[in-house]
Amino acid sequence: MGLKPNEVTVIPVISTCAGVRELDVGKYIHGIAVKLGMLLEVKVVNALINLYGKCGYLEAACCLFEGMPVQSLVSWNSIIAVHVQMGLVEKGVGYFIMMRRAGVNCDQATLVSLLLACENLGFRKLAEAVHCYILNCGLDKNLTIATALLDLYAKLGILSDSCKVFSEMINPDAVAWTAMLASYAMHGRGREAMEHFELLIREGVVPDHVTFTHLLSACSHSGLVEEGESYFKIMYEVYGVEPRVEHYSCVVDLLGRSGLLNDAYKLIKRMPVEPNSGVWGALIGACRVRGNIELGKEVAEQLFALDPSDSRNYIMLSNIYSAAGQWRDASKVRALMKQRSLIRNPGCSYIEHGNKIHRFVMGDQSHPDTEQIYNKLEELIRKNREAGFTSKTEYVLHDVDREVKEDLINKHSEKLAIAFGLLVVNAGMPLIITKNLRICGDCHGFAKLVSLIEKRRIIIRDTKRFHHFSNGLCSCGDYW
Repeated sequence: MGLKPNEVTVIPVISTCAGVRELDVGKYIHGIAVKLGMLLEVKVVNALINLYGKCGYLEAACCLFEGMPVQSLVSWNSIIAVHVQMGLVEKGVGYFIMMRRAGVNCDQATLVSLLLACENLGFRKLAEAVHCYILNCGLDKNLTIATALLDLYAKLGILSDSCKVFSEMINPDAVAWTAMLASYAMHGRGREAMEHFELLIREGVVPDHVTFTHLLSACSHSGLVEEGESYFKIMYEVYGVEPRVEHYSCVVDLLGRSGLLNDAYKLIKRMPVEPNSGVWGALIGACRVRGNIELGKEVAEQLFALDPSDSRNYIMLSNIYSAAGQWRDASKVRALMKQRSLIRNPGCSYIEHGNKIHRFVMGDQSHPDTEQIYNKLEELIRKNREAGFTSKTEYVLHDVDREVKEDLINKHSEKLAIAFGLLVVNAGMPLIITKNLRICGDCHGFAKLVSLIEKRRIIIRDTKRFHHFSNGLCSCGDYW
């Protein structure tokens, strides 16, 4: 019929291409838009910025943005969001600063992207600055922003601030209630999570599958077996929520952590849906902790079949063999990893100081303050030994002498981060450390005693949860 497309028809097509990462079709539509003179339409350009950003072509996105005669707010939001989502967080924050200098006021979308940037960077000071900005803008009552803020504080290790943000909400919605429940779960506060859930029900909020995932996770991290099994039962019977794979994964984790490996295995076998790597992964972790070699081997085979390229599963099986002194079998698993060109990510610990994130790996000597850090670490090790602490060398899964094991374990990344934190973080402030792997038992015991000897609070977030160390105790109750 000879009808020409306009921006109303072009924008949805571009958005669809962005959603499915279909760059070639998107480029074709871009060409049509150019021919028809649509690049003067701000919404069309914004859609193209979003397309190129999501497809990883940030240079093209930036060229489109900078070529606009006037950058609108939905434009600034697009360019900030695509950088943050692609992991180029500092550039995203840089665009926000330019936006403010241009006199453009932000909205909900801007601030949600900015809070995500704070989470990715791990900067507490930046989060607090953004919070102040939110207050000054009068957007603190916006539920979406407030929910993102409480989630951010929880992930930065500041649960008390999450609670404060939630308590100041007026009529929190189901998303906000669930976010607060998730915060309790990640910090291992099982009892508080249960109380929060009961309050949520009394307030008339209808729980969904996400709510129950976090509730079951909270029970798992606190060893609340009976309570977790009860919630799993009433989830469908009372609230009509059909159990999903993630719920089974939580219950398997709950049972496995409590030593009920056979019960966990039986649960997997009678699942109405096919178990995924998350379900089997929860069980192999329990096999590692409980030293169940036979079951661990069987579970590992399931994981290898599901995802032969995930190095974590090989490492877990190798560690199970190593912990049992079966060095030959452990070596075979490592050789298989090498044969398949699989690389293990090195353990890293991060701590914020002086507007910078300081990164440590085992035996790290790259930090400018290395000498002072190791002197402080030696002091801590000496004080711990005088207090009766003995290194748990069984967590060094290498066939070497005890002296070598002690030397290796004493240089774990979180110990270096603790030593550095004690040197630079003001007294009275907690040391907040993030680790990319699960904390080992030796470092866990070390951190407990340091918190007592140095009279400092230490908060460590590993891949499983937060550990709050204070006065020689950990919030996990030595159950993680």
